[in-house]
Formats: sequence, C-alpha cells, structure tokens
Amino acid sequence: MKTDRDLKILLQNIDHKSYPAYKDTKGSYDFGKYILSIDHVQGDPFAAPSDISIYVEGRKGAFPKESYDTKEKRTALEDHLLRNFGKQLAAFNHIAKGSGKSGAVGITRPGQEILERTACVVGKSDGSIKVRLHVGFPANGRTINSRELIRILFEFLPECVENTLYYEKYKTEGKKEIKAVMELAEDQTQIRRQLKEQGLVAFVANGSILPRESGASDKPMRDAIEFVSPASMEVTMDLPNRGKLRGMGIKKGITLIVGGGYHGKSTLLKALELGVYNHIAGDGREFVITDDTAVKSRAEDGRSIRNVDISMFIDNLPNGKDTVSFDTEDASGSTSQAAGVSESIEAGANVLLIDEDTSATNFMIRDELMQRVVLRDQEPIIPFIDRVREIFEKQGVSTILVAGSSGSYFYVADTIIQMDCYHPLDITERAKKEAAEYRKDAAKTGGEEITSGKSGVPSAQFTHRRILLPVKAFREPRLKIKTLGMDSISIDRECIDLRLVEQLVDEEQLCALGQLLKYAHLHFVDGKRSLTEVVELLEKTMDEQGLDEITTRPSARPRRQEIFACINRYREQTLGLQKKTGKV
Repeated sequence: MKTDRDLKILLQNIDHKSYPAYKDTKGSYDFGKYILSIDHVQGDPFAAPSDISIYVEGRKGAFPKESYDTKEKRTALEDHLLRNFGKQLAAFNHIAKGSGKSGAVGITRPGQEILERTACVVGKSDGSIKVRLHVGFPANGRTINSRELIRILFEFLPECVENTLYYEKYKTEGKKEIKAVMELAEDQTQIRRQLKEQGLVAFVANGSILPRESGASDKPMRDAIEFVSPASMEVTMDLPNRGKLRGMGIKKGITLIVGGGYHGKSTLLKALELGVYNHIAGDGREFVITDDTAVKSRAEDGRSIRNVDISMFIDNLPNGKDTVSFDTEDASGSTSQAAGVSESIEAGANVLLIDEDTSATNFMIRDELMQRVVLRDQEPIIPFIDRVREIFEKQGVSTILVAGSSGSYFYVADTIIQMDCYHPLDITERAKKEAAEYRKDAAKTGGEEITSGKSGVPSAQFTHRRILLPVKAFREPRLKIKTLGMDSISIDRECIDLRLVEQLVDEEQLCALGQLLKYAHLHFVDGKRSLTEVVELLEKTMDEQGLDEITTRPSARPRRQEIFACINRYREQTLGLQKKTGKV
C-alpha cells in the first residue's frame, strides 16, 4: 500500500496540470493512524465532488466493546460518530478555494431518526470504523490546484479524524455522551421488547414532546405541551438504565383517536408513525416507540397496482374486472388504499396507521342514509369499517385510526382516545355508551342501524405474489439509478413515485431502495421466488454483510415495508400470483 508521503509527492507533481490528472490519485494511502482512500475522482471541478473514505482499525479507535456489541448500540454509535465528524468537517467547508465545487467538504447529515448508514460503519466484531465523505478537488478553471487539496487532506481531515474517531481523544464529557447514547439505545430496545410482552403496539412516554417546530423543521416545538397518559392507559416500562418509565400504552386491537380540529390527533399519529425508528436524545420522541412493522396506509390516486388481491374490500365491479388479481395503471383513491392494506399485510405489518384526512371516504365508511339509498348489492366497495375487526381477529393486524368527522368507528373500536388541547383522554366507556344510546334512538325513529362485519360479506383470500421476470434494465452495465429528492427514484428514465410512502424519512433511504432493486434482480429474482422471499433475502444480506454489500454510495437502510412499497410502485415490474395462504 502507498503511504501519505507518496500521495503528497503525487499531488505536488500534478499541480497546474489539466484536471483529469487527478484521476492518478485514486487508491489507498497509509497515514499511520488511519488509511485514506480516494474512491472516486470527479471528472471536472463543476461535477459532483470526489468520494473519500477513512478507515481506522478497531485497536486504534479503541472504542469500548460494550458500545457496539449489539446491532442497536452499534447503529447508535455510528450515528453519534457521524454527527460529530460532520460538525468538525463543517468548519472547513470551502476554506480551500477554487472554481466550481473546489474546496467543498461534506458528509451525510442525519435527521432526528437514527438509521443504519453507509456513511459510517463500525465493524461488529472488531470495532473498526469506516467513514465516507466527499471532497471537491480544487482547481482554477480546469487547471489543478493541488496545494489546496494538500491542505484538505493533510491539515483539515487529520484534525477531524483525530477529534472524533479515537476514543482516547474524547474528554470526560465526550465519553459521558457516548455512554448516554449507548444507554438510550439499550432502553429503546428494551421498550420494543416489552411492547410484545405486554400485548402493546405502541408506547408514548409521559413528558414526550410531540409537536414539531414547523412544517419545515422536524425539531421539537419550544414551549410545547408535554404528553401525559390517561391514568387508565398508563403502563410502566422497566428499563436497564432509566429505570421505571411510565407512559401511555396502546393495546393490540382497534384504537380510535378523535377530537376537535387542531387538538393534536394527527400530531399523535405522526409521532406513532415515526416511532418505528429510534430517535436521538432531545428530540422529544425518543421514548415514543411503535411496533417496527407498522405501516401508514392512505389513498394514492393514480398509482400503479400489480396483481393485488383487493377482493376483501372491492368485488363485483361493473366492468367485470378481476379484483382477486387486480391490475391497473391508474388506481382510484379507494382501489389504491385497498391495495395498500393488502400489500402491507403481505409485507408483514402488524399495525395499520390510518388518518381519515388522507383516506378515500368511500373506502372508510358508508353512512346510514347512503346504505338506504344505494343498496349493498349495488355497491362493489366493502368499507374498511366492515373489515377492520376481521383483519385483527383473523390476521392479527391492529389498527390505529384518526377520525374527526365520523362516529361510526365508535362501534368497532376497542379503545377510544380523545385529544383535547394535546392532552389524551380515555373516553372509551363514555363513547361506547353514547354510541349505544344513539343506536337505540335511531331504531325508535326508524333510522337504519349502523352495522359492521355484516353477514353475507365473504371473507377474502390473501395472496402471496412472485416476481415473474427480471427487469432487463438492471442487467445493463451503464444503468443509471438516481434519486429525485424525497419524491422518487429514477431507473433508466422510469420513475418510482414514493412521495406518499410517508415513513421514508431520508433521501438516502431512497438511494438504498434503488440499489436494493438492482441487487435483487441480479442475485435473487428467478421467476420462482415470491416477493416476500426476495425481500427476506435482501434483509438477510444486509443483516449478515451490511448495507455496504448492496451499495457503497451514501445510503440509509429502509425497513422491509418500504422495500415492498418501492417494488409495488415500480411500473416496469412484473408481479404474478403464486399461491393462496389462507383467509384474512
């Protein structure tokens, strides 16, 4: 391996040459305490910056074994080191001058969620550390200015590495911070375990701050009302570091969240929606923990659907279209949401999260007057209210639903929470009593009784699907895969629209999804494996070999539910029915 001295001599020799001479620097260099690798060199100073990586052996970084001995703690340590390295690096951005992106230095900037990333990887066996960053190689016009690059590589970066990637360099306060990060990860992991033990799907700790600073900021709102559980729903989590932590436990079953406008219904649901991820200390939601398979379901007008069984909700369409193997390029609100629920169950979701505001009205409910005017045999839609109990009892999938205008779900809900000025109230008993009285009054006046789970409504079969054929594009050597912000993934000019997959929280997750699609088609898709089997193989690869095996680009690991969602929205994908696996 070449040394840092070799690199410096090379840079001095190519100074003032044409920009392509920078390509000669590609390779790895031993800097003594760490190895610096130049992995990709930009084509000119106006192109995307070059890719650099730094590798520190475990014995040199010397972080305590207990800080990375579990997956959860290792991910938390990676996140913490990445944030620290990013703060150090930001001080040197564009200090080195030149044309275009010359002197730009940067690294992934995580949000409030703690995600597994390729930007910082800690070895699970030896504690080694690999950090990936980008550097704009300096030039004047298109003439190399290697003196400025020498400043970056031999002055700026060594300082950042020294201050963040060696445990011994952390002062007492810094070591306490690392310990606190590990303890938080342990406590969050323990809450997830205790959800299952206590028969819960979510937990919201007392004192949590749920409102966000603004629509453009995910940081906690200042002076916001702290969350306090209703006494009847309060449970205790016994944590290894924090001790006993009390808060609201949401049991398995059907939970309804109601209340007036602007009282915090959707804010609570949003916190639960993102509770599938761990959050950093100070976020306010670090102890809002949701079953990590939970999926936000909503209407998505215009999306494509590939051979999804929606017959549990929609049957006997007037055009005779098959709803057991439903296929469309332009779904309606109701068919898209019906498909979304079926796809979520196929993806292994144990919880459905639904907001009335983003749902198709005719998918959710048919009121008494509509039932009287448009008879059952004239309506192909079996509303969600008629299936929600069946989905829980036969498939084990719970539902948490926000409703602000319809009281029909009072009849089927197990738990009813009213948000009153951001304070949750357990109104289950009162709401059930009012619903019973309303039903009696309706009967006296000749009104039609609201029903759910009606006899005569057939139980639908649930179907697994298989990926029939590899997509040819993935076998093209020069295939271009890129992300368009948080909106979509472009694969060979075909866009996968992910704007309404609301539990994606980072653009780097979209980058990973594009690479996962490519990896799946090159290694696992054979026309025989089911979609579930393909996704399980992708997850096994990431668990055993890391996200690095899939891609070295700046990427963050998505959940299996978002991998399913991405494949389901890829219009070029061929999905076919495989076998029946029982009733919903």
